[in-house]
Amino acid sequence: MLFSSIPFLYYFLPMVLGVYFVCPRRFRNGVLLAASLVFYAWGEPEFVWFMLLSIAQGYGFGLLAERWKNDPKRKNLPLAASLCISLGLLGWCKYAGFFAQNLRQLTGWDIPVIRVALPIGISFYTFQIISYVVDVWRGTVPAQKNLINLAAYIAMFPQLIAGPIVRYADVREQLNTRRTTGQDLAAGLSRFVAGLSKKVLLANTLYALVTQFKAAEQRTVLFCWLYAAAYVLHLYFDFSGYSDMAIGLGRIFGFHFPENFQYPYISRSVTEFWRRWHISLGAWFRDYVYIPLGGNRVSRARWVLNLAVVWALTGLWHGAAWNFVAWGLLFAVLLLAEKLWLGEWLHRHPALGHFYVLAAVLASFVLFDADSVAGALGVLAGMAGLAGLPAADALSLYCLRSYAVLLLLAAVGSTPWPQKLWQRLAGRAPWLCAVLGPVGLAVLLVLDTAFLVDGSFNPFLYFRF
Repeated sequence: MLFSSIPFLYYFLPMVLGVYFVCPRRFRNGVLLAASLVFYAWGEPEFVWFMLLSIAQGYGFGLLAERWKNDPKRKNLPLAASLCISLGLLGWCKYAGFFAQNLRQLTGWDIPVIRVALPIGISFYTFQIISYVVDVWRGTVPAQKNLINLAAYIAMFPQLIAGPIVRYADVREQLNTRRTTGQDLAAGLSRFVAGLSKKVLLANTLYALVTQFKAAEQRTVLFCWLYAAAYVLHLYFDFSGYSDMAIGLGRIFGFHFPENFQYPYISRSVTEFWRRWHISLGAWFRDYVYIPLGGNRVSRARWVLNLAVVWALTGLWHGAAWNFVAWGLLFAVLLLAEKLWLGEWLHRHPALGHFYVLAAVLASFVLFDADSVAGALGVLAGMAGLAGLPAADALSLYCLRSYAVLLLLAAVGSTPWPQKLWQRLAGRAPWLCAVLGPVGLAVLLVLDTAFLVDGSFNPFLYFRF
């Protein structure tokens, strides 16, 4: 089930909210868990068992990790067992076919290539379980004794399939003591509708241009640039819109989830970009992979290796294909260059740094979206005018006329300018904003509904992760 769907908006969510707020507080985590299991089972009920197995092992090994924390002989056993099960399930579902196919091509052995269906959201809830068990093992948080509470945290439908990756430490107290105030409801609903509008009105419409490019028999330099710009903006509004919806829903239920995007396209270095893009994922890899490997407190050669490992894994997390690995390693190279040479220069030339980031991100997401590294290089060569393509044709000019306004609005919307303008207006005419705010949200919800009823084109990229 998608947040941006009529069944979720007008059937599932109102029913869940009605039951949730009618129930006594001590039963609300149970209601949230039941609703989350229904939400997850809506399209693929068989995969609920994968998630329940993961939750059960995380619960059991978390208790053992706390019990044996002072026993040197047994202290590491629960952590090792939990990691093996979590990563084993993720590896089998997501990477078994990829590694088998590559081993077959490399060795020539007759290895069967297994096609395993990928449970939705497994990359997100697996990382949450790992962070929980690791934090208990480290002594950062106590183990959760109540299975319902832990399961509600892991399976919570607002952030189950697309993040942000919420750590148990961030919501531990909220699982027992949260309250939803009128301010929480208003802020949560506003955030949810804003995210829904990003997804439905901007991301979906931009992706229509991406699909036109992919289906076109003839490509031009202009069409390559339109595709790259549309995809980069689509990806931002698709994922940040879903994060906004998740954060808004969490607020309605009394949870305060961490921010996941902070206007990444205004960055002036790739280092800054990754402090603003998919913040929860970057923080997870930093705290549970990069720092345990030694971070930057090792020799330079080992530090370079640590960066390469982290970013190769980041790429693989996004998908079992070599273009994702290349995408991750590209960012490793850029980050390494900034830390060793470019950082000071970028600091002295912020305008040039901004254009450098946009160029790097544009190229990287062409690679991210490609079916292969060779396909990405073909598009990038077309953008640079090195593929022998014509500058433009009737189709690309038509797409330019059709999407120019949308691309411009999306580009402006990916910056803090609209928010700053609204804040300035609120400071000068608060009464006007008090009227325009609710009316604007109602209009957006009506438009979102009309778009969803009118068409079935409603993809969500991160479903495959």
